[in-house]
Amino acid sequence: MSKKIGVLVALAGIGALSLFLLSCGSSSSRPSGLLYVLTQGSSGIGDNVSSFAIDLSSGNLSLINSNASTCTTSGVSCGLPLDIILDPTGATAFVLNQGAPSAGVAPTIYAYTVNSDGSLGAPPTTATATLTVGDTAVAMTRDAAGKFLFVIDQGAVPSAANCQFLPPNFPNVACASISVFTMQPGSTTLSAVAGSPFPVGRIPSALSAIALTPPTGAGLPCATATEFLYVTFNSDPALHNDNTLSAYCLDSSGTPKDLTPNLPYATQPNPLSVLAVNTNPAGQNSGGVFVYVGNQGSATGAVSGFQVCTVVGQGNCTQQDVNSELLKPVGTSPTSVGQDPVGMVVDPTNKFLYVVNEGSSQVFGFRIGTTEGTLTALTPANLSTGSRPVALAMHSSGKFLYTSNNNASSISAFAVSTTSGSMSSLNTVSSPSGPRGMAAR
Repeated sequence: MSKKIGVLVALAGIGALSLFLLSCGSSSSRPSGLLYVLTQGSSGIGDNVSSFAIDLSSGNLSLINSNASTCTTSGVSCGLPLDIILDPTGATAFVLNQGAPSAGVAPTIYAYTVNSDGSLGAPPTTATATLTVGDTAVAMTRDAAGKFLFVIDQGAVPSAANCQFLPPNFPNVACASISVFTMQPGSTTLSAVAGSPFPVGRIPSALSAIALTPPTGAGLPCATATEFLYVTFNSDPALHNDNTLSAYCLDSSGTPKDLTPNLPYATQPNPLSVLAVNTNPAGQNSGGVFVYVGNQGSATGAVSGFQVCTVVGQGNCTQQDVNSELLKPVGTSPTSVGQDPVGMVVDPTNKFLYVVNEGSSQVFGFRIGTTEGTLTALTPANLSTGSRPVALAMHSSGKFLYTSNNNASSISAFAVSTTSGSMSSLNTVSSPSGPRGMAAR
């Protein structure tokens, strides 16, 4: 009898231990989703990263802390923090600082370790990567695999006249360029690839990276490429309107090759954002690869679509077009949106595109045509944000979308249907002053 009682007690103990472990694993102190928001502070003072926990049942945000500084240079501003990205594992974060040319401070990248509670660890005492003194950083992104990190900068303004004609590997001091760094998932280390930064000859405004498998025929310009980079430009070194889109392919070392050195693609006026999207399901070739550019004309904003020629016969692409990775306009593009479309994201299934508009304080949603890339407005077509949103981020579940409202010092949250893509407004929360770039996981 005593043995039976002992067994029952042991089983009860195991059950209690299991419940305890389960409760630990689902503890509310361990956020199941995280949102990081750069905050620019007031008058360049107080630049930090705010960490928020995302409640994945409601999308609501709760502040973890705002203690991670974006600059550790004592008594000197690093310039405004612009972009934050996470590595694919979510273990590290990288922040791009604009730099301060008038003070002789170069743009910098700081790396952070993500703590177990979702907050960011202390930044390094020195920058993880430093660009050229005199440059002004514009934006940063990485490829999906976390192999390369890219930064565009506009150089000094106005640029030197010879910046437009620099040959490859020329020491481009304060000229507009693309910097490429190698990175490793889970590591805070960045290493500049040989020849970086690469001069571009025009003033870049936005960039987007995508992995593509190009044709492998002998002599083709991108036969050994592993990644493609798309960059918009809004002026040349003399500050004349440029309004173009350029395509670059990268070999395994990360060196970009400009596919449009003399004849870039024309866009609508004032390109502000760009996003490359692959609608092909994994292991299939039933979709397409598209590049969307957000522009602000004199009257209204718009999104222009381009199809990358990857399949003969799709979008009137010939074999020569495919060999050249040519871009062709999509359907009746451009599509009207609100004022100043400064950012775009796509959901995890690559079916829905969301555009944030700074000037009209709105976020627009579209369904992407799988094979033709056309954009069809969702219902509702748009929702209001806080005043002057400058960035947006989507949680990896595809269920929640957030905008950082720079003028309102707030974050707007939206619920997203994973089947229809439709949006509905959730709570708006206050943030430290001047929120900017965002990243979610």
